[in-house]
Amino acid sequence: MQNLLEKLVQKHKKTTELGRVANYIPELEKANPKSLGIYIIDNEKNEYFAGDYDEKFTVQSISKVVALMLAILDNGEEHVFSKVGMEPTGDPFNSIRKLETSSRKKPYNPMINAGAIVVSSMIKGDDAKDKFNRFLQFFKKITEDDSPELNSKVYLSESETGDKNRAMGYYSKSEGIIKGNVEEALEVYFKQCSVDVTAKTIAKLGLFLANDGRISTGERVVSNRVSRIVKTLMVTCGMYDNSGEFAVRVGLPSKSGVGGGIVSVVPNRMGIGVYSPALDLKGNSIAGVALLEDLCNELKCRIF
Repeated sequence: MQNLLEKLVQKHKKTTELGRVANYIPELEKANPKSLGIYIIDNEKNEYFAGDYDEKFTVQSISKVVALMLAILDNGEEHVFSKVGMEPTGDPFNSIRKLETSSRKKPYNPMINAGAIVVSSMIKGDDAKDKFNRFLQFFKKITEDDSPELNSKVYLSESETGDKNRAMGYYSKSEGIIKGNVEEALEVYFKQCSVDVTAKTIAKLGLFLANDGRISTGERVVSNRVSRIVKTLMVTCGMYDNSGEFAVRVGLPSKSGVGGGIVSVVPNRMGIGVYSPALDLKGNSIAGVALLEDLCNELKCRIF
C-alpha cells in the first residue's frame, strides 16, 4: 500500500498543474498549488501516507459533514430535515438561484452553502462562540485528534468576503427557515470552515464514518442511521455538481472542500484523506479526484 500511494502521488503531481487554488477567499490563494498528499487509516490500525500529508489546510466544506451530525444530535433528524432537503441541486455549491426560483423554501441539501448555513444555525449553544466550541470539540472527539484549531486569518478572510453567504442566510431567515440570529449562524459557519486540519485528520473522520459512527474505543457517538444518512448525502451531494461523475469515477462516499481536502469512506474498512489545493472548475481538488480514481481502480474498493 505504501509503495502504491507514493507511486500515485508522484504520478499526479503533474495533474495539479491543471487546476487553480481558490482565490475568492484571499487567504486560500496563498496555498501551494503543487501540494499533494494522502493519508489512509484502516480498521487494523494500519496507517499509510505519502506526499504532503502533514501540510495544514482549512477544512472548509468538509466541515458540513461534521456540523450535520452535530445538528441532528442536537435537534433530531425530523427537525433538521424540515429545514433543509436531501436532494442534489445541479448548481454550484455557492449558488443562490434556487433559493428563490424553486417552489420549496428550504435549501436543497446540507452540502451546499445555503443548506450548511441553515444547519449551522441549528447547533445549540449560548452564543456563536459557545456553538463553535461545541462544533470543534465534537470534531476533535470523532476524529480522535486534538490538533484541529481555528485559523483566525482564514476566518477573518472568509467573513470579510462572505457577502453571498450572508445573502443566503438572510434569505433563509426571511422565509422562516432560520429562526435565530443570522449573524450568529454565519459566524459559526465561517469559523467551522476555517479550522486547520491535515490529511490525517480527515482520514480519521472517514474512518469514523466507515465504522458507522463509532470511535476506536468502541463508543458509539452517532447512530448507525445518522452515519448512513451522512454517507448517502456525501455520495449524492458531497462533490457539489460533480457528484454524479465522481460516483462513477471513484464510487466512494466523499466530501470535498475548497481548501483542497477530500475525505472518502470505504465502509467497514478505512478512511482516506487527500489534500491538494489546485481545484477544478467545480471546486474539487483536481489531482485529489484523479488520485482517488486510480486508488480505487487498484484496490477495487468502490461501493457500486
